[in-house]
Order: sequence, then C-alpha cells, then structure tokens
Amino acid sequence: MNAFQKRTAIRIASVSILLACIASPVAWFVARENAEESIVSLANEQSGRLLHHHRALDLSDPDAVEHATQAAKSISGGLFDIAEIYGSDGRKLAESLTSEGDAVESALPNHGSPKYSKASYESMELPDGHWVLRIFVPLRNSETDVNGPITGYFEGVRVVPEWQREQIFTSSLAVALMVGLASLLCGAVLYPVVVHLSADNERKAREVLDSHLSMMEALGRAIAKRDSDTGAHNYRVAWIAACIAESMGQTGSAMQALIAGSFLHDVGKIGIPDAILLKPGKLDAAEWVIMRTHVEQGEEIVTGMGWLDGANAVVAGHHEKWNGSGYPRQLVGEAIPLSARIFAVADVFDALCSKRPYKEPMGFDAAMAILEKDTGSHFDPEVMAVFRTLADEIFNCLANRAESDARQLLEERVRHHFEL
Repeated sequence: MNAFQKRTAIRIASVSILLACIASPVAWFVARENAEESIVSLANEQSGRLLHHHRALDLSDPDAVEHATQAAKSISGGLFDIAEIYGSDGRKLAESLTSEGDAVESALPNHGSPKYSKASYESMELPDGHWVLRIFVPLRNSETDVNGPITGYFEGVRVVPEWQREQIFTSSLAVALMVGLASLLCGAVLYPVVVHLSADNERKAREVLDSHLSMMEALGRAIAKRDSDTGAHNYRVAWIAACIAESMGQTGSAMQALIAGSFLHDVGKIGIPDAILLKPGKLDAAEWVIMRTHVEQGEEIVTGMGWLDGANAVVAGHHEKWNGSGYPRQLVGEAIPLSARIFAVADVFDALCSKRPYKEPMGFDAAMAILEKDTGSHFDPEVMAVFRTLADEIFNCLANRAESDARQLLEERVRHHFEL
C-alpha cells in the first residue's frame, strides 16, 4: 500500500466512523420513537374499541358517568395502567388504576382541564425509574370525522413493563448497529472504487505531464542542436540549478518552474539567424543587439503556454546580474527572480567547466575563482553561499559525463519534483 492509498484508507475510514457515530444514535432514537408510536397506536385502537363497546364515546346522555366508569375499568389492566375519562366540559367522569398505575400517579405532572383537539402522547422517565407513556385522545361520535364536535376526552397512562423495555432496547440497539455497520461497509466498498478512480486519474495526469515534459525536452534539444551540437548543457544546468534550489528549501511548483525554465533558458535562440548564432568569431555591436533579443523571444515562446508559464522567470532573467548590469531589464538584487539568480550560477559554472568547440574545460579551482570574483556583481551572494558547499560534489558528479548520463541525473530530479 503506497502513501496515497494509506491516506485514502485513513480518510475514508475516518469519515465512515464519523458517519457511523452520527447515524447510529439517530437510528437508535428513530427506532425508539417508532416503538413508542407502535405502543401508542395499539393502545389507542384497543381503548377506542372498549369505549365504543361501553357507549362511552358520547358522554352527553344521563348515563354518561356509568358508561365512562365501565369503560375505564375495562381499559385499565390491559394496555393501560391508568384510565381517565372526561366530559366535553373537561370534568372528570371516571378513573380506574391498576397497582402499577397507583404507584406512579403521584409522580405524574398535573395538568389543567383537557382542551386539546388532536391525539398526542408524552414519553416520560419518572424519578423512580419507571418509563411511562401518557396518551391524550379527544373523543368524537364518529371515529372518521376528525373535525366533528368533541364529546369527551380519554387519557391513559401505560407503565412500560421491564420485558417491553428490554425488547425496545434490543430492537433499537440492533437497528443502530445495523446502520453503523452499513456506514462502515459503505466505506469499505468505496475505498477500492476511489483508489481505482484516483489511480486512473493519476495515470492520465502523468501521461499529460509526460507529454509536456517531452515537448519541453524537444524544445530544449532543438535549440541545443543549433547552438552547440549537444543537449547535455541543458540537462546539466537544470540539474545543477535543482541541486542548489533543493538546498535552499525550494519545493513544489517553484522547483518545477525552475527545472522547466533552466532547461528552456535559451529557447529564444530559435529565432536568431544562423549567421549570428553560429558565427565562429566574436559578434560586433549590431550582432549583439540581435543576439540579446533571444530573451524576449524566449519569453514570447513560454508565456501563455499554461504549464510553461512558470519557466518565464528563468527565461526572462537568466542574463540579469546582481549589480544591475545585465539585460534586458537591468534588474538589481532581489528584484531578479530567485530562480533566475540560482540559474545564473549554475549556467556560468557549467559553461566554465564544459568543453566547447572553441575552448577546453576549465578546472574546478579556476572556475570557482571566477565565480567568487563575480559574487556580489554578477551573482547573488546568498545563492553563492549555498552553491559553495555543493560545488565540489557537483563538479565530480558531472566530470566526464556523457549526455545520456546528464539526462538520467535530471530525470531523477524531474520524477521527484513532478511526482512521476
């Protein structure tokens, strides 16, 4: 399991556990509410039948008290432990209690004369530990006409027995556990799907990035072939610049931009005429003016290409100097982008230490002496301070390296910083 899969597993597991922790209590509450409502519905149905049987729905006739008393006695002891029947004026006509009802009656909160028009119930946990359901039902002559005149009121109290409490607890717990398990199973099912989709997306992203890097390499090699008959310089300077930047703490997009810019620093030379670019002797003043336009032409090439926009800083600033004597903008000090300041050191060091058609490679000490002399004028002192600690190792690593070796060195840094 790689790092991404571990992160994905941890995140999905965390969300699944959080969902289970939220959903299970909700499921518990809903299951308990449903159980209560089932008890209430059954109790209402049973009490309605007994009230109808004892003609206690219409409590306006002379025998209303007798009918209400008979009905209350029949109802209590069944699903209810307390049965109370009131007239339409709210006056209590009859009451019947079981021993359980008598034990809890004093603990029930008092209420005024009934005046409700809809059936309802209360679930209460009494101080003595009893769980009771208190039901309020308005009575009408017609059970189907909910808007008909109220002829009386029925109030019942059921003390939920221990066996029923255990049954409700067990069923609610089962529902809560099932919901929690379902949440965890959803996470387990989602994990391979997310990993597969992410891997597919990552593969496609890598293919796109690989094509971008291939195009970058093609551009760099094209100008290198025109300029020096070798692409090794681009690979070396990009690798040296990456080594310096790593030691300076550069990461992510900043490092990616530095590598791309270092590799494409001279891409603007594609637009320089061969007569000037390949001239074996020194350039005159007019030719130097044309040669220096390769910076602006390079900017035009990389600007607006999306993924290459970050390379602009190096392409535009690789000929600027710390003291402002560079070109094309004569930027001074930290006004020069850091990536361009890093590249300037890498570029000059490689140029001094490399064999060219017009010169032999310079030794390490001689090359470092030139860089030290130009520190503070051409080069950023802070960048040089970092490079000074790396220079000997870089020189030895690149000594007598073929183009393929230099390419392999850079590919290692590209794969690391572009997360390939």
